Amino acid sequence: MRGRVGGKVLGVGFAATLAFLYLPILVLVVLSFNASGLPTSWGGFTTGWYSELLNNDGLTKAFLNTLIVAFWATLISVVLGTLLAFGLEKAVKSTGLDAVSYIPMIIPDIVLAIALLSFYNLVFTQWLGLSLGLWSVILGHATFGIAFVAIIVRTRLRHFDDSMVEASLDLGANELRTFRHVTLPAITPGIVAGALVAFTLSLDEFVIAFFTAGTSVTFPIQVYSMVRFGVTPEINAAATLVVGVSLVLTVLALRLRGRSETTL
Repeated sequence: MRGRVGGKVLGVGFAATLAFLYLPILVLVVLSFNASGLPTSWGGFTTGWYSELLNNDGLTKAFLNTLIVAFWATLISVVLGTLLAFGLEKAVKSTGLDAVSYIPMIIPDIVLAIALLSFYNLVFTQWLGLSLGLWSVILGHATFGIAFVAIIVRTRLRHFDDSMVEASLDLGANELRTFRHVTLPAITPGIVAGALVAFTLSLDEFVIAFFTAGTSVTFPIQVYSMVRFGVTPEINAAATLVVGVSLVLTVLALRLRGRSETTL
């Protein structure tokens, strides 16, 4: 009897938690199809706001900028994050280095944004005469993306059988060929999962981009500038698309990470 009551309490708590987390998002998605354009009254179902969204040159250009930033930030994060994972997992065992490597991932975004802005203004703007732009956002997003990629790739490496490498070397393959044909295929699911996580985080990130973009505009910045004058169904449609893309990429990353943990 007591176990049934406890199970019901846990079920109610679980349902309440899900409602608290996802009900606002569900409301946003529903309102993006509201024909009336008012958040207080339903005027029928329409997809017209998505058509207007696609015809909005400012949002379209901002979204293209966001894709550019996310692509290059992900590429940098994957290369450096994978190397970092190898260094921490196979070369150097240090709790201190682990902590230092993951600091960009755990410190508040506002702190990292201010630190990056100060660094850019000193090194790039004053010394090199460069202006802030998409490149500074890319480097900022790669700063925390490297840590996420390293964590995921390390999970794969931790379950990797080193005897496979030793066997390849004993059979006459050099280290480069062993890495290409033995190690890399084994850790590829982890690398892809890390890339998806880094891409998703870059796609949604606002604070660092807002501080370091200069005159460039990314999608979150453009949406923020529109929200200041009121939330419209067009903004709801834009947010719904971002939520959808983020959800798909997150699910793919989780599936790949789970596969990387179970296949070895």
